[in-house]
Amino acid sequence: MARVVTVANQKGGVGKTTTSVNMAAALAHQGAKVLVIDLDPQGNASTALGAEHTSGTVSSYEVLIGQTEPTDAMQASSQHDGLFCIPATIDLAGAEIELVSMVRREYRLHDALRRGFLEEQGFDFVFIDCPPSLGLITINAMTAVDEVLIPIQCEYYALEGVGQLLGNISMIREHLNHNLHISGVLLTMYDARTRLASDVADEVRNQFGEVVLKNVIPRSVKVSEAPGFGQTVIEYDPTSRGAMAYFDAAKEFSERGDYQPHETTGPIGVSPEVYAQLEGEN
Repeated sequence: MARVVTVANQKGGVGKTTTSVNMAAALAHQGAKVLVIDLDPQGNASTALGAEHTSGTVSSYEVLIGQTEPTDAMQASSQHDGLFCIPATIDLAGAEIELVSMVRREYRLHDALRRGFLEEQGFDFVFIDCPPSLGLITINAMTAVDEVLIPIQCEYYALEGVGQLLGNISMIREHLNHNLHISGVLLTMYDARTRLASDVADEVRNQFGEVVLKNVIPRSVKVSEAPGFGQTVIEYDPTSRGAMAYFDAAKEFSERGDYQPHETTGPIGVSPEVYAQLEGEN
């Protein structure tokens, strides 16, 4: 079965899109078949993957409102054989309003993906890049998946908004999708020269425990430059520090598997060892 992951953080500028496309590209280079679904009207993930996303292109908008099947909206990435994208166009900006009156408005993406599409296509991973707000589009992203990957930047106010995100995930988990949980936290924009980055990393690890990936993503000019060339950093400069860090993080995320939460940890996943330990204590 495909691991279907929403990359989410209500705070802007933390590396959501960068993480979505580079984790996907790294996994594709490691032999996986990977799909990125762009649900952000800005279409930055589509740009980074070299996907066509001008207005009128068949996109995630048509998938959400039921005008087309995911297969018809999917584009193969020119960057790697195993990498695919369902792009976002500016049409998606109006989808919030249109979805309000629709049947199963919170489950439109779930229904489109889970009624045969994922099984037919044989994806190993699906990454959903969503906008930095909790509207119906983001809720659709959360009900379509089991796993949430949260990028957190190693800067001031890093955990600002994360408490609210945890609350929203808990609420969706309780009312709309009982399987939803945080299976990974990725530290981004890490500057090893500063004490601040180290302090923030420690704070995040204290709050989230072992669900935080051991590999961190350093500040990297190459990571920032790559989208301007319509590429991921994996394609743009595969030997750069940023690309190597995403390779390592993707490999770790893949090899360690899905960290499931224990009933005592809310929506936050734990390692199998910690899970067994908590079960023993209970």
